[in-house]
Amino acid sequence: MSFTTARDARKLIRPLQGELKRLLQQLVQTNSVAVPPGGGETPAQQVLQSFFRANGVHTELYTTEFIEKSGNPLVRKTRRYRARKNLSARLRGRGRGRSLLLNGHMDTVPAGKVPWSRSPWSGVDRGGRIHGLGSFDMKGGVVANAAVICALKKSGIKTGGDILFESVVDEEWGGGGGTIAARLRGGGADACIIPEGTQLEIYRATRGGFVVDLSAEAGNSAAYFSKSPLMSPAVPIGRLLGWVDACAKRRSKIKSGGAYASFPDPVPVQVLAVQANLLDPETPLSVPSQATVRVYFQFLPEEDVKAVIQGIKDSLKQFEASDAFFRKYPIQWTPLIGAPLLGHELPADHPWTRCMFESASAVLGRKPVISAAPYPCDAGLMHRDFGIPTLLFGPCGAGAHNPDEYVEFDSVLRTAEVLLAAALEWTNG
Repeated sequence: MSFTTARDARKLIRPLQGELKRLLQQLVQTNSVAVPPGGGETPAQQVLQSFFRANGVHTELYTTEFIEKSGNPLVRKTRRYRARKNLSARLRGRGRGRSLLLNGHMDTVPAGKVPWSRSPWSGVDRGGRIHGLGSFDMKGGVVANAAVICALKKSGIKTGGDILFESVVDEEWGGGGGTIAARLRGGGADACIIPEGTQLEIYRATRGGFVVDLSAEAGNSAAYFSKSPLMSPAVPIGRLLGWVDACAKRRSKIKSGGAYASFPDPVPVQVLAVQANLLDPETPLSVPSQATVRVYFQFLPEEDVKAVIQGIKDSLKQFEASDAFFRKYPIQWTPLIGAPLLGHELPADHPWTRCMFESASAVLGRKPVISAAPYPCDAGLMHRDFGIPTLLFGPCGAGAHNPDEYVEFDSVLRTAEVLLAAALEWTNG
């Protein structure tokens, strides 16, 4: 990677910065929340399509509903895709180079019930930080991808291989439907970059993930205010939390021989929620008849996930058998999203990893950290199931899946510059 290419990337991106900031703010201001089984991503995709149209880029906005009848085993049967549209664009190369796919997702999680300091859809700029739901996860990254396409279109530069852009639906909640639809409709590529928020680090691996609800039902709430004894699962569920903690400690001793080797806990087990009765004025004072613990298990790319889950279930059965309450009231195992997500790992010496490292070094003026993602995403699907070497590299920010989320706009520009430099190098190589 030459420093000339890095300078060229900056010269091509910087004139667009005003338009890119407005686009990011408009995308944040446009609700694209997805809650299974559906999602409302299309209005934001239309905002993005208008931006491309204004910059002379032809796009396709297409429904993803066809995957429900595709018979593809990767499609989650519980999801619905009617009126949920992907947006794609392609810059044709000269046909003498490698292709590159720029992938990002438009859907966001809900804003939640915890108050925000300002509206989740404000899109306000405070000190260079664009605030709002989805700003960091991952509308900032989608804007960086769009910047690469528009900069190349405006410059008239013809790369050797094709550059593909896609903004997909259904990434949050582990659906993957948008990426599956894009692959079934548009095929593959020689490499892929997903600009999830990485703090300008290169992530060459992602973890797998699995969320399960562990529930117990006992007693009869209709017997409240009577002489009959009441059995409540609320106290025994505390012992179940103790089992989760013991499981987490066992998993924390696992060592990774790959990209997660430096992580102090490469496969965390996290309690996401505990619920019996709700603590709100609309819930009458009563003894709960059901209690639930929502647990999030994560897996290394190299693990046999099916075997690990079976081992966890076996351990849970042993705990159940040892506890008098749970022997009488068995624990119900309910996966939240169905089959687990799988991680991936791209070798540190892979040509695409080297290309991104050299490009980032030249643009940033320093050697970037090469690490691994502390989360799953569509990269595992892209890499494992569709055979496309995939890396993550994205902007700086905080608050993903939480109130007061923000992304640092200057880092969105730097992300775009790195991706453009890498695209020029990769597709012309």
